[in-house]
Amino acid sequence: MRYPLTLSRERSAQPLATDETPAPGAHLVTPWLGFTHHGVYVGDGRVVHYGALMYDIIRKPVEEVTLAQFCGGRPIYVVRHAEDCIDTEEVIRRARSRLGENRYRLLTNNCEHFVEWCLHDVPRSFQVDVSLEFSRLMGERIQGAVLRAVSRLFRFPLPARIPRDGSRDL
Repeated sequence: MRYPLTLSRERSAQPLATDETPAPGAHLVTPWLGFTHHGVYVGDGRVVHYGALMYDIIRKPVEEVTLAQFCGGRPIYVVRHAEDCIDTEEVIRRARSRLGENRYRLLTNNCEHFVEWCLHDVPRSFQVDVSLEFSRLMGERIQGAVLRAVSRLFRFPLPARIPRDGSRDL
């Protein structure tokens, strides 16, 4: 059984049934190695997406592929947006306008940035935001733990000093 995904406060996703066809202009995601890969359904069983699936190692351009090629055997989810999206025909036009573009960057121009730009005219990635926020929070926690440990270390009484004349008469 496939369950809904929560991508952010503004986004949730419902599983696409095997015999179901998404609406043109739909925001599709498929889970991949702990993340979600994003694409725009353009009709006739085709999806436009950034082809880079290996983080920043293997970079492929924006391409139009079949649903089966997009998901690679993984489940497909349709993302629901809390806010309005651009008109469907414009979403599809925008997606296809970038076919062949090869400027993938994990943190600034990934598949989610691409789809969000197509749908909302804002290139953003909630996955990147969450990942960077997690790193910041972990850094703050580690820094806090180190500072507490150092503070405790210096609160312990220091060992008795040895007099300059070398005697141990305390």
